[in-house]
Amino acid sequence: MVKVGIIGGSGIDNPEIMKDSKRIKVHTPYGATSDLITTGKVNNVDVVIIPRHGDSHRIYPSNVNYRANIYAMKELGVTHIIAPTACGSLREEIKPGDLVFIDQFIDKTTKRHQTFYEGVEVCHISMADPFCDKLRGLLVQTAKELNYSHHEKGTMVTIEGPRFSTRAESNMFRGLGCDVINMTTVPEAVLAREAGICYQPIAMSTDYDCWHGGEEKVTTEMILRIMKDNSERVKQLLINVIPRIKDW
Repeated sequence: MVKVGIIGGSGIDNPEIMKDSKRIKVHTPYGATSDLITTGKVNNVDVVIIPRHGDSHRIYPSNVNYRANIYAMKELGVTHIIAPTACGSLREEIKPGDLVFIDQFIDKTTKRHQTFYEGVEVCHISMADPFCDKLRGLLVQTAKELNYSHHEKGTMVTIEGPRFSTRAESNMFRGLGCDVINMTTVPEAVLAREAGICYQPIAMSTDYDCWHGGEEKVTTEMILRIMKDNSERVKQLLINVIPRIKDW
């Protein structure tokens, strides 16, 4: 049976799209989840929501307890995770406000737990194709139907944060072939793969990072403003996609 998890980023922490919602606490061997978990239904499909950064965006990216969040999703029977995430654009054609359904990532984090297996056994898991092709295809199809500006593929580089990139770093990532940049896809995607959960981000472009000389400097306030403008579109995307997800 399908149960959909949403790990929300800025502006999508708790979309008001659920019926029969309630907030619960799930204890995990890895500590507390980012916040209380909201469960309910969207078009008769069971949905679980965890606000990635906690209440009022209080947890910075490197301090998110990714293991607890994914473990709790698994414990609650989640089969598919959709992960909205703010990102900066590293390509002229990816404009602020565009959605990118990424298919690859490059990991530039250094401090984060990337496995559930510590001390007893080692898990060497394949990440050649890190996201769910079928879920991404369904999101792309639905975005087309809703006439949303989107990109069907892209490579995300995940940096440690909470600071933004220098101009030299931003240009380096462009040279590596990255299309967008954020601070949360890794290790979230890796842990979801270990847990056997189909996982696909919705990358929401908020700015041109700092490589784009004609743009104003990136600030948290700018990102949150654009995220607020975009959140209604992502909510509509979720409402339309969730009832079409199958137990592949």
